[in-house]
Amino acid sequence: MALQLVECPRDAMQGLSHFIPTATKIAYLNALLKVGFHTLDFGSFVSPKAVPQLRDTAEVLAGLDLSATRTGLLAIVANLRGAEEAAGHGEIAYLGFPLSVSETFQRRNTNKSVAEALLEVARMQDLCAARGKTLVVYLSMGFGNPYGDPYSPALVTDFTGRLVEMGVRIIAPSDTVGSSTPASIAALFGQLIPAFPAVTFGAHLHSVPEAAAEKVEAAYGAGCRRFDGAVRGYGGCPMATDQLTGNIATESLLAVFEKRGIRVDLDVSAFDKAWQLSAGVFAGPA
Repeated sequence: MALQLVECPRDAMQGLSHFIPTATKIAYLNALLKVGFHTLDFGSFVSPKAVPQLRDTAEVLAGLDLSATRTGLLAIVANLRGAEEAAGHGEIAYLGFPLSVSETFQRRNTNKSVAEALLEVARMQDLCAARGKTLVVYLSMGFGNPYGDPYSPALVTDFTGRLVEMGVRIIAPSDTVGSSTPASIAALFGQLIPAFPAVTFGAHLHSVPEAAAEKVEAAYGAGCRRFDGAVRGYGGCPMATDQLTGNIATESLLAVFEKRGIRVDLDVSAFDKAWQLSAGVFAGPA
């Protein structure tokens, strides 16, 4: 399988306390669309009370230039209503839903039990099939949780099996609070990938910068070929803990692949321009 790189400005922006103006978001996302990522996780259709930073996702979408990009757009949804809204936009190729293997976090993140969330996933999968979209399920707390809820690779495997029965084919275990280690990453992907050969597994990892490379190495070595990142490592889930743990920086991903001699089909000049632009986007009010 060819390498798939997913850029996640939505995840980078969602926890910020200051609002990034719509025009600024549009300019930044248009710069990222020129880079050549597989997917751009650009926005979310969730309650503006829950994530006020992304209340302008529909307006942002209307301003994006998709005329000369190969990048598919992904929007995060938290319930069926959001999925229906997102599916109504022809420009969006992927709907992403955070399904937690932690009961506590599922309630914190979507105000539902895991059982209720699984029922919604089944409905979302049916909706996506009917509307020509692809559902991407993020298995939140996929490497452990801080709440004392049960966790094991076997539990994640069980969740994956249920999703596969529904027809879901892109599943990304997510290190929501940065608790993973290279060993736990290698163990989980080493178990999942051989067990479900029809599934594309992604790595949505959060990390302190100094541990990022070894986590990426562990996932790649275990067979993962789809990686989420965010320029400069911004982001983190505001529903998870009181202190955000940033995403894996996209430049850290690229450095690991370059070191391994793995070809990454991106426009380097366009990435440099987007990287430079990002400093102003995330700087906050003066």
